[in-house]
Amino acid sequence: MSIHESNKSHIIISSDIESAHEKLKVQLHPFRIVSFIEDGEFKIEHAKAVISESYISESQTKYIVLGAKSYNTISQNALLKVLEEPPRNIEFIIIVPTKANLLPTVRSRLPIIQGDVTHAVQEIDFNLLQIDYANIFSFLKQHARISKGEAKTLVEALYYRATVVDKILCSRQQLENFDKAYRLLELNSKPQNVFSMLLMSFVSEK
Repeated sequence: MSIHESNKSHIIISSDIESAHEKLKVQLHPFRIVSFIEDGEFKIEHAKAVISESYISESQTKYIVLGAKSYNTISQNALLKVLEEPPRNIEFIIIVPTKANLLPTVRSRLPIIQGDVTHAVQEIDFNLLQIDYANIFSFLKQHARISKGEAKTLVEALYYRATVVDKILCSRQQLENFDKAYRLLELNSKPQNVFSMLLMSFVSEK
């Protein structure tokens, strides 16, 4: 599904926010685009700027693009109303490295477009509903030497596998673990420890 086909607001999952932003600018041409791309956290002052921009009237579709590694709770809550009831001719696109970084209330308002992580799902050849210790050991061994960037992509791939492929209704703890995993990798935790935490939560839920 392309932006032009749907012409609607979306969440894009991409570990490379800048690259995703550049692709969007090409895909959305000649529509007007107003971007709010932050290096770190998307804060309340950024949300207020987005809201102000959204209420500037437009005669044709305008895309407001938000991009950041993380979005704090206050900023997300501030955006809920305008995401649910956008002004006329306004569409929002949120770029985020992992869906787990967004509140469920935000995720429920916009459909998801998978960015640069779908290919990594192919590396996960087990159903998380049926995962066992042998699967976990094999996965940890296979990904023992991956980089931080690759590990982040696999965290999102695991999330995609769980929620989209295996259609698991994740528990609150499992969702929190995905968010925690990404943040731990940001702090340079060992990928094997992070993956072990994530995968063990699916064994313990059986």
